[in-house]
Parts: sequence; structure tokens; C-alpha cells
Amino acid sequence: MTLYPAPLRPGDVVGVTAPSSGVGPALRPRLEVAFDALRGEGYAVRPGRCLDGGGVVSAPATERAAELEEMLCDPEVRAVVPPWGGELAIDLLHLVDWDRVAGAEPTWTVGYSDISTVLTPLTLLTGWASVHGANLMDTPFRQPAGLLPWWDLCVAAPGEDVRQSSPGRYQDGVFVDYALHPGATELELDGTGSWQRLDSTEPVTLTGRLLGGCVETLTNLTGTPYLDVGAWADVHAPEGVLVHLEAAEADALTVVARHLHGLRLAGFFDRAVGVLVGRTSAPDADGYTQQDAVLDALGPLGVPLVAGVECGHVAPRMPMMSGALATAEWTPGRGVLTQRLV
Repeated sequence: MTLYPAPLRPGDVVGVTAPSSGVGPALRPRLEVAFDALRGEGYAVRPGRCLDGGGVVSAPATERAAELEEMLCDPEVRAVVPPWGGELAIDLLHLVDWDRVAGAEPTWTVGYSDISTVLTPLTLLTGWASVHGANLMDTPFRQPAGLLPWWDLCVAAPGEDVRQSSPGRYQDGVFVDYALHPGATELELDGTGSWQRLDSTEPVTLTGRLLGGCVETLTNLTGTPYLDVGAWADVHAPEGVLVHLEAAEADALTVVARHLHGLRLAGFFDRAVGVLVGRTSAPDADGYTQQDAVLDALGPLGVPLVAGVECGHVAPRMPMMSGALATAEWTPGRGVLTQRLV
């Protein structure tokens, strides 16, 4: 059974630490806007020591691991939300005392991109639910109709259902420049399109325990104790795994095809009942699209493949709770995800 943290309540403390990249001086105003967004929802903010943006990472790996572990084990900290991802969260995994974390009261942990490198092992090693959703710097953006902010998942109590649907619009452009627009709260959703099934045109309903993240980061964990999906599924996901994955920026051959093939060969999809593929702005290869790559690598699984899902680097983002029992429903032009905290 999945271990759900206690529902967030007004006055709860949200810890902010950067397991990967920190925030430089030019982007500090945006960080303050994000803090204010949390305070506006009634939460207290506790910034950590590891937030410096002067290098590739916010602090040495030992310090980042210690602060992350400290926040996850502190009963006063009810959620941990990094400012954003980066490149090297992988270097702290072996430094975290995961047994100590597993023995603590579960804490909400939220993020995407390189934060997948922490979130997925956290769920697999402890059984805790975690939330693949907006990082802190994206938190001030208002969600379009159909989608919820990440904290609306975290206020749900065990036994509750949370339903979201694709808004049919997305940001078909570059990231907002937070240095120029630190107070941005509105996404320019200038693209149109909803989910689409890649392997068939038949409507489909999929039910399983959610698990997933960013392809470019998770692929580096194959063959390690930090991506043992089978051991987790034996205990926590007898219903099967509803996988969600997305590509950040690399082309279809470099990342999606090779990495997805590698994940499949390593057994990552062995318990999959279906795969939800995030919308991406990453480039195609010559005559080989991102969708071609997904079909090439994951078609042999023989499970439904649904693309264009709001779970990645293209805004808006549908927060998804790893460990929750979820039902994804697809019909042409429509995508609905219901997450049940059981």
C-alpha cells in the first residue's frame, strides 16, 4: 500500500532546497514571487542553505544530500519543493540515508525534470507518494481549466479521488524568461491539441499505480537500486504500473529511442499496463519523429501508448502522484486522469 503524507493544511511548512541547480542573483526576484505564491495559499516557507546558483549545482553533493534528508525527516516540514531541476541530482542519491527517510513520517515532495532523479527513487525505496508537477519557480502560474495546482493534490486525504482533464491547449513556445518577467503568472497557451493514442485509434481506459518522470534522468538509474520497479510493484502496485514519461530537450534518436529501448530492456516497463507520454518540444531526428521513437521502443510492450499528456517540460503541467491508483481515459480529443489515494 502507498504511504500518503498527511494532507497539507494552512500554516504547514514548505521546505525549499535545490538537490540539483540553485538560483542565481538575476532570478532571485522570481524565487521571491514563488515564495509569496505559497504564502498566499497559507503556507509557511523555509528556504534551505542549498540554493546558490553560482555553479552547476547549488552546493557540494554531501551538503545537498544532508539538507534534503534533513527536510524529509523533519516533522515540521510537510512538503519539499525544489526551485527547479538541473543536471546532477544523481550525485547525491548514494549519500542519502534512505532507511532513515523511510522510517520518518512521509513528506510531500514535488517537482519534475532532474528532480525525477530524486522523486522516483524516493517512492520506490520508501513507498511514499510523491508528486510529479510544477517546480517552485513555475508555481505562480495559474492553471488552465481542467488542471489543478500541485498543492491541490497534496491537500487530498487518503481515500479521496482527484480528477483532471486535458485543457486542449499548451505553450507552443519557449520558457518564460524569469529574469525579465519575475512576476509572470499567466501562461501563453498558444498551441492546441489534446492527448492522442499512438498504437491504435480505439478509446481506452487504463488503471494502475502511477510512476514515472523524465526519460533523460531516469535512464541513468537503470541497473541500480534506485530504479527497482519490480520490487516496489510486488508490494505497492499489484494492480500494475501506469507509467508516465517525457523527454526534456534531446532529439528523438539520442534520447527517446535509445533511452526508451534501454529502459525497456532493463525491465522498467515489465509491470506496465500502459504508458502516458508527455508532450515535448524536443526535436525530431531526420525522418524519425518523437512519436516514431516511442512506437519503435515501446510498441513491443503490447500495451496502450497515449501521447500529448501534460506531464513534462511543455506547459501546462498536470500534477501526477506517483503511487496513487490512477485511471486514464482516452477518447479522440479528450484525456482524463483520475487519481485515487488508496
